[in-house]
Amino acid sequence: MGKATGFLEFEREDSAALDPKTRIKGYEEFHRPLNEKERRRQGARCMDCGVPFCQSGMMLKGMTSGCPLNNLIPEWNDLIYTGNWELAYDRLKKTNSFPEFTSRVCPAPCEAACTCGLNGDPVTIKENEHAVIEKAYAEGLAAARPPRLRTGKKVAVIGSGPAGLAAADQLNKRGHSVTVFERSDRPGGLLMYGIPNMKLEKWVIDRKIGVMEEEGVCFVTGADVGKSCKADKLLKEYDRVILACGASNPRDLELPGRDALGIHFAVDFLKATTKSLLDSRLEDGSYISAKDKHVVVIGGGDTGNDCVGTSIRHGCASVTQLEMMPKLPDERSEDNTWPEWPRVLKTDYGQEEAIAVFGKDPRVYQTTVKEFVKDGEGKLVKVITVCLSPEKDQETGRNVMRPVEGSEKEIPADLVLIAAGFLGSQPYVADAFGVELDGRTNVATEGDSHQTNVERVFVAGDMRKGQSLVVWAIREGREVAKEVDQSLMGYTNLA
Repeated sequence: MGKATGFLEFEREDSAALDPKTRIKGYEEFHRPLNEKERRRQGARCMDCGVPFCQSGMMLKGMTSGCPLNNLIPEWNDLIYTGNWELAYDRLKKTNSFPEFTSRVCPAPCEAACTCGLNGDPVTIKENEHAVIEKAYAEGLAAARPPRLRTGKKVAVIGSGPAGLAAADQLNKRGHSVTVFERSDRPGGLLMYGIPNMKLEKWVIDRKIGVMEEEGVCFVTGADVGKSCKADKLLKEYDRVILACGASNPRDLELPGRDALGIHFAVDFLKATTKSLLDSRLEDGSYISAKDKHVVVIGGGDTGNDCVGTSIRHGCASVTQLEMMPKLPDERSEDNTWPEWPRVLKTDYGQEEAIAVFGKDPRVYQTTVKEFVKDGEGKLVKVITVCLSPEKDQETGRNVMRPVEGSEKEIPADLVLIAAGFLGSQPYVADAFGVELDGRTNVATEGDSHQTNVERVFVAGDMRKGQSLVVWAIREGREVAKEVDQSLMGYTNLA
């Protein structure tokens, strides 16, 4: 695939990013694509490796290796190299419902498993995918293709995140009539309000929603199923119901001073900024502002990084990001071999921007909050942190992080953003349909099935698996679509 000697002749070249001090002046995506000649060279770097781990989608030591969608990566890399963009788009869309999303927000486990990366730099798979889908839109290849026939079957999808959208897209292509119910004012779920514009501008979502509407999918916003919209009514009107409401129950911190004014969940902070940005370019002031505030972000993952980048764009006075775990090494350790996901230090866009603005990395490792301190008016003024040390738990044998006595420190804080992950789905939707939950508050299913304990009710995405990647949610949506189609028609031809 690609050019037989391409990986020897051409070096990896990534799309250039705007300087951090320039890009923080706005909320737009900040990478500038390569020209077509150079992009074709990057496609040529895909080697004829024999076993393309990039498309494997395996779980190794609890981490994803390769693409969970099993994208036909070597095929469309070769088609990029030869300039056959239309066929490259056809092969990409065969397995991926939304390359316009994954090519922007996926952490690219495909590249981590690329054979070319074993002894050098991996192929620019994520950016190659981005080039294919954007060229497809530019040349009219991604236009609406409504199904020729309708089956007369009706399916309700609850939630319009990546899992719900993927299920709706596939079932509509099969000819079923699909209605997607979304409790927010705009469709997109996690994609719309959980991911900042800098990573995924919202016109990208609107563009795809528009195509899906042209193809016959109906979207109902402001429909909070389980509250304003009744579950029993949907079960009467639709032949099947798919629950795809995500794992949106944020993990809280039960600490002294938690009731102080100025402590918010990261998801609420990010959603408020995005909504205000879309509604009024932030002029309505209806968001949680970090301007001139000392911000402490609790959590070292992607959501925490998004909070750092957003706070800097607000104009914060300082930002500190607390990470419970030790700092990762700069290079793979001996027990973290290819093609496992590389457990190495990554400095993401928000941290890059903090370094540029404040002169230092915002991350403080092996540290967490011990107490929130408020003034006489109940406003947050500082946090007391404590260092953590890994110790082996005698019962489980696993390493756990224990507080180090006497290591307390004070950090000024006007705004704390809790980005400590999620505990599972919010229970009221599950309660409304009477579906059972497992021990992690996800909707329970048997094995790999997406069927719940309630007849005609299915579940997909984070609501079934727990918090995960967008690419896994898309796979979940495609898998539940096959299962629902099978139950409706007695067979399925969905891929």
